[in-house]
Amino acid sequence: MDHYSVLGVTKTATPDEIKKAYRKLASQHHPDKGGDTAKFQQIQEAYAVLSDPEKKAQYDNPQPQGFPGGFHMNMGPGMDINDLFGQIFSGQGPFVHRNNRQVMRTQLRINLENAYTGDKQYVKMHTQQGPKLIEVMIPQGVHHGQQIRYDNILPGVNLIIEFVINPNLRFERQGDHLYSNHTISVFDLITGTKFEFTTISNRVVEVQVPPKTQPFMQLKLTGQGMPIGNTGHYGDQLILLKPFIPDNISDEIVDAILRNKGN
Repeated sequence: MDHYSVLGVTKTATPDEIKKAYRKLASQHHPDKGGDTAKFQQIQEAYAVLSDPEKKAQYDNPQPQGFPGGFHMNMGPGMDINDLFGQIFSGQGPFVHRNNRQVMRTQLRINLENAYTGDKQYVKMHTQQGPKLIEVMIPQGVHHGQQIRYDNILPGVNLIIEFVINPNLRFERQGDHLYSNHTISVFDLITGTKFEFTTISNRVVEVQVPPKTQPFMQLKLTGQGMPIGNTGHYGDQLILLKPFIPDNISDEIVDAILRNKGN
């Protein structure tokens, strides 16, 4: 699968062009809108690679993987962690010993909501004694590209997982803060209004817009962002107010604006 072809961009596309293409395609093919799930997953996978400078560089210029610090394997399309464990325990896959332990590396793709809640992930491992289900906990607030080590996941086996977080259509993450857009009438900006906003925790909060609010102002919901490690603290949710002009403006309103223009 060619990630550039999936997003319909060239190798010289800028980060903004890649993001714009992703958002357009993700909106068109989102399963909630009747889109094809497999196509949507391809779009997410392509953007996850091309939006990350390091992963994009590796994708554009693939290099043989070495063995510094332990065996490393990149999970590409068509591979999953089950295949990796099956190879290790059937004696078909390479691995290294560190302090009499097998050290393995892999990637695990999750959604932003999984990173927020810290979900459990059950991994099916094929061992010489038969298949086993191993429980892996996703740390709350884990970041894209962060590596977590799970010691003794099986007797004598350590696992290092690099977490890959899928792009989210509603929330853009920057550090521990989340950013979202909200379209609002210019008249509501002038007179003031309120609207309901659903946070990443599925909490519905009422957001107040004061009178005479400027376009493209950001409103902050304190503590409604991502968990900050195990501190019990959270980042913030920022909402960008994107103005629009209603289609059904009466002539009286237009006349009143003209009369007060420049005052």
